[in-house]
Amino acid sequence: MARSGDTEVEFNPRFFEEVLRQPKVERLTDEIAATALAKMQADAPRDTEAYVEGLHIEHHDSRYRRTTRVVGSDEKTLLVESKTGTMARALKAAKR
Repeated sequence: MARSGDTEVEFNPRFFEEVLRQPKVERLTDEIAATALAKMQADAPRDTEAYVEGLHIEHHDSRYRRTTRVVGSDEKTLLVESKTGTMARALKAAKR
């Protein structure tokens, strides 16, 4: 039986770069983000519509993958989120 410190694992970064940049993986993350965004927009408070209109999807390229983010660009996004938790609930519901 292996004990702490007895096992070494070496990851192959090329493998992860190849897998995580495949169109199917990117489509999957985009679909989950779109689901979360739709839920956020449906559940969002609507005082001035600025919060809802500021919700959008952004992509960020890093060394091994492209990440998909659902963000809010309205200046009151953080305040609204702290009081309602709309984004957190939508992201949790969109997980697969």
